[in-house]
Amino acid sequence: MSPMYFTIWIWKTNPQKNNHMKDWNVGQKSASLATKVERAVLVGLIYGHQTVEKLEEYLDELAFLAETAGAVTVKRFIQKLPHPDSRTFVGKGKAEEIYEYVESHDIDLIIFDDDLSGKQINILEEMMKRKIVDRSSLILDIFAERAQTAQARTQVELAQIQYLLPRLKGLWTHLERQRGGIGMRGPGEKEIETDRRIINDKIRLLKDKLMIIDRQNATQRKTRGTMVRVSLVGYTNVGKSTIMNALTNADVLVENKLFATLDTTVRKITLDGTTFLLSDTVGFIRKLPHHLVESFKSTLDEVRESDLLLIVVDLSHPQMEDHLSTVRQTLIEIGVENTPVIIVGNKIDKFRDDHFDALLTKNEKNEILAEHLENLKNRFPYPWIIISATHKENMEEFKATLKDEVQLIQKEKYPYMR
Repeated sequence: MSPMYFTIWIWKTNPQKNNHMKDWNVGQKSASLATKVERAVLVGLIYGHQTVEKLEEYLDELAFLAETAGAVTVKRFIQKLPHPDSRTFVGKGKAEEIYEYVESHDIDLIIFDDDLSGKQINILEEMMKRKIVDRSSLILDIFAERAQTAQARTQVELAQIQYLLPRLKGLWTHLERQRGGIGMRGPGEKEIETDRRIINDKIRLLKDKLMIIDRQNATQRKTRGTMVRVSLVGYTNVGKSTIMNALTNADVLVENKLFATLDTTVRKITLDGTTFLLSDTVGFIRKLPHHLVESFKSTLDEVRESDLLLIVVDLSHPQMEDHLSTVRQTLIEIGVENTPVIIVGNKIDKFRDDHFDALLTKNEKNEILAEHLENLKNRFPYPWIIISATHKENMEEFKATLKDEVQLIQKEKYPYMR
């Protein structure tokens, strides 16, 4: 059997020697996408109530994820089925079509927009002779490269191992062909159970490590005194870090890539004598792996303990409303429902460039923008402020609104403080 490649571990087998060596390179960057620019194809499946338009949106985002990881997308394959095929996900005929294309076009990588089982990965890699990556493993790969602090690295490692655990059995199916029937069944099963025990022990160790880090972070938060806490939250790549830099001198990394920021940055800000703490947190995304949400709950403690949330949205993005709905749903998942919210509509300059005809007058543009904003307020009934963090447009109005809201929270939360 040829070596099996996977995003978060490397599985090596040697059938001739009947020796099965496992080398889990979990938590660190494996032989992954960022080592070179790899050519990839994307695969999406339409099933259930999904539409072609919605799948195209998901594939657009998947292409951006692939670019962030260091791959270039060459082609997309779309299949429509009543439900995913249990063996090849997209059905035998479509799988053969994909194989013929990757063989003739020097493709390194096949990326699926949905999660695959260990059995499906095993079958597809053997059929395609290429690396098979699903959406969750792609996101985990990006997180593994972006994690800088001990906390972020531990959280990513935990998510990776939890992702691996239910896929063990499917990934061991090659043993059935090697052991040859009765009398050889036991050793293989023992190998799986040994691997499972090793992984479960590792999960416990990582959870214990995160508990220690959580206690340290909780102690740090207690020492911050009686300052109001404000958090920037939102979909990934909407400009949270740019806003953070515009309000402070934090010098937070800003890139036109998904998940540029993993570690929470906290800075003290003073606006006209009003002082508060501002946090920049990891961005959200659709189909975010469940284990990643679970692992990063400790990082999101900053969000849960905030007195005010600034939900940042990219006004110029065609799926902005879907992104906002995803953020609201993720906040509910982590237990944040009743915290006051201000929605910050960022990139208004790009919205104008993308949506306004050059022949429109300034008054016509303002009328269209006002009507658009009114529709958004009706759909998402929160206070809104429209800015361009890059060009500092409406930033003074934003600062004044933020200062007034913080002062209201201060009076309510700390009525006896001057």
